[in-house]
Amino acid sequence: MPRKRSVTDEAILDDALRLAETRGPAALTFSALSAEVGLAPATLVQRFGTKAGLLQAALLRAWDMLDAATAAADEEAGPGPEGVVAMVVALSGQYDPAEEADQILLLREDLRDPVLRARGQAWIAALAAAVERRLPGAPPGVGRLVVAQWQGALTVWQFHREGDLDVALGTAVATLLTALGFPATPPRRRRRRRGTPPPR
Repeated sequence: MPRKRSVTDEAILDDALRLAETRGPAALTFSALSAEVGLAPATLVQRFGTKAGLLQAALLRAWDMLDAATAAADEEAGPGPEGVVAMVVALSGQYDPAEEADQILLLREDLRDPVLRARGQAWIAALAAAVERRLPGAPPGVGRLVVAQWQGALTVWQFHREGDLDVALGTAVATLLTALGFPATPPRRRRRRRGTPPPR
């Protein structure tokens, strides 16, 4: 009878993803991961095969989590343009301004790997469809345009870093929707707890 695994693949991949996010994909080695999870490098090799296989598995785990977050945001957001803004604001909460620049290295891996790139394409299509369901009568392609506005605004925000990130991204999408004839109210600035530092 096989022994029960003491550390699940999901837990290992969560640690692997954190390593790749904080130190860069090149730093994700079996030796470095071994120090994090307390398993021998040989055991990790047995589970994931190669360093490339480990990185791919970690990034697929990230796509799984993003798909789940997107489905939840879609289910919770209301109808119409306001629902689109609410969905984008909910999804924007995943971004950490202090770490966002490091995510570009992971994005590069997503674009290089055909399996990961396919996951990205499927996610964009699902999110675009969720947008278009809330905008009856919108011309084809509006959903992808909204996704592009959201992600482009994320890059632009990194340069000036004015205000809360999720509010800024929601405002960018609300501005686009309004310009397209779907009036949307920009999200309000969140109240900060006392002692919480402003965004950098």
